[in-house]
This record gives sequence, structure tokens and C-alpha cells, in this order.
Amino acid sequence: MQKIQGRCECGSVRYHCDAEPLLTAVCHCKSCQRTSGSAFSVVIAVPKGALVMDGALPDAYRTVADSGATVVRWFCSRCGSPIFSYAEIAPALEWIKTGTLDDTSWLQPQMNIWCDSAQAWVAMSEAIPSIPRNPPMGDATQG
Repeated sequence: MQKIQGRCECGSVRYHCDAEPLLTAVCHCKSCQRTSGSAFSVVIAVPKGALVMDGALPDAYRTVADSGATVVRWFCSRCGSPIFSYAEIAPALEWIKTGTLDDTSWLQPQMNIWCDSAQAWVAMSEAIPSIPRNPPMGDATQG
């Protein structure tokens, strides 16, 4: 298993996680577009509670997503880097923003999600599933 560790841009917020990622996805929802400042956000899902903060604690922003579910997004209050999210629709998971990982060489997205909101110019690989909205929520995501 790859060691999961990362930090915000300024290095104030640091984290690690010893759990195996349960899902790696490219999320095209409008909320991820806004909070990433890009066309999508690449995230890995880990079991809730497996993510351990090693530095400063991030601040949180609570919102209602396009799905209607509450999402809490944690970010560095100093540099603004998004770190991870929690969505009530998948209460057993935390979603780490992969741009904060120290090593991304092992990442391999398994699906595109919220493709109904994708920017028209984004080309998606046909090698992985493209899901119109939320990914299928199996036992691992429900808690």
C-alpha cells in the first residue's frame, strides 16, 4: 500500500492516512469546480476517521451540494488550500483532495463522477466509467 500523506500549499496543515483508498474519482460537480478553481477535482475516498492531522487544524465550510446533501469542506485558513471533504451522502468516507498529496505517482482514477456538470471541453477517458451524478454507494460508503 502507498503511504498517504500530504499538506496544504504553505505547509501549515499536514496529514497522513494509513488506510487503503476505497475509491479514486474525478469529480466534475459545480461545487468542486468552484472550490478547486478548475474544471474538476481529483479525490480519493478513505474511511472516515482514518485521516490524521499532523499540523495546524484546517477550517471548515459547510454547504449544500447539487445533490441536496450537506458537504463539509476543510481548508487551510492561512493559504486557502482545500484539503478534504465530508459528504453526508457517504457518511463512512472522507474525500482527500489529491492535489495536496506529497506523492501522486500511484494515483489511478477509477471513475468520473458528476459528469452532468462537466465542462464541455473536458475530454474524459473511455477506459473508466463516467457517472452522471453520484457514484454508486455500496456498503463501504454508508457507514
